[in-house]
Amino acid sequence: MKIKRFIGGTLESNGYVIRTRDGADCYIIDPGYEPQKFIEYVQKEGLHPMGILLTHHHYDHVGAAARVADALDCPVMMHAVDAAIYKGRVDRLLEDGDRLDLSGEELQILHTPGHTAGSICILSEKSHVVFSGDTIFDTDLGRTDLEDGSPADMIRSCRQVINRWSNEYTVYPGHDGHATMKQIRIYNQEFLACLESGQDKAGEGRL
Repeated sequence: MKIKRFIGGTLESNGYVIRTRDGADCYIIDPGYEPQKFIEYVQKEGLHPMGILLTHHHYDHVGAAARVADALDCPVMMHAVDAAIYKGRVDRLLEDGDRLDLSGEELQILHTPGHTAGSICILSEKSHVVFSGDTIFDTDLGRTDLEDGSPADMIRSCRQVINRWSNEYTVYPGHDGHATMKQIRIYNQEFLACLESGQDKAGEGRL
């Protein structure tokens, strides 16, 4: 997979344009700021945008979505729970388990509430990459004390979803740099603390 990262705004939010190595189709993930950068990149590279994927409803991840969608004539997609809170432009509602095609590479939509009630991660098993929004970062987790955040949901997402990803997966978050799950399992103390709490058995059925 070919990944282009854009950093914008005072919160230095990450937005991404992703495509396969030899395909022209692309998805745009979390265009929060500076819509022209996304638009110009897609047009310059001659790409065909399949849609805009929003990992959650916070402004620093959705602020430029409508303008990018209008300019590139592509749909905006968000989990149904967050779309109800966001109330902005959403053309397709996403659910846990949805599959999206990217030039023959399958993207899986994983519902990972905690930071927001409708937060999602976007996973490619073929490329061993995950776009995690503000759910998990290299050394910490997303805040759970804002709006519809939930510490209990974050624990469940860490134990039942994230901990299934093998060490070879690379996580591309909504802020800061990427990290492998191997690194996260060593340095992310908040993630490790979630694994040690709660009642559910972690680590079943790793990808």
